[in-house]
Amino acid sequence: MRSIFTQICLLFLVFSGLNAQAQDINWISWEEAVELSKTDAQPKKIFVDVYTDWCGWCKKMDKNTFQNPEVSKYMQDNFYMVKMDAEGKDPIEYQGKTFKYVPSGRRGYHELAAALLQGKMSYPTVVFLDEKLNMLSPVPGYQQVEPFMQIAKYFGDNIYKDKDWKSYAGK
Repeated sequence: MRSIFTQICLLFLVFSGLNAQAQDINWISWEEAVELSKTDAQPKKIFVDVYTDWCGWCKKMDKNTFQNPEVSKYMQDNFYMVKMDAEGKDPIEYQGKTFKYVPSGRRGYHELAAALLQGKMSYPTVVFLDEKLNMLSPVPGYQQVEPFMQIAKYFGDNIYKDKDWKSYAGK
């Protein structure tokens, strides 16, 4: 009897581990996403999660929204997923320009993050770009699963090409 119980527990642990792994998002660097957008036969749109290490709402969104199985699967299937530290110190080369860290006050900011957030440095902010790296929209603030999925599908399923946000969202 104990052997069957042990086997059931082991199976449960194995399946739990597989399920947890399936929820992980494969975050890549900005440079990797740009390269994939140029080299993939069917490039995806780019999703950028702009965060800071000290941002509690960023951590909450990572845990509650991005780790949701529906969210992680949809996002992985439709976007190159980039995490960008808005206070990152490493320079980033893009379109012939070097974006750098700018010291400012107690904390500085990264020029590319500032460009993506259109100068509105609030966290978390997620940014949607099309396959050619054209800005679709920054979306500031913490997003729960359902509203996030509505926004993600608006861009990921190309609804934005035929319908304005207010019509789509029913506002």
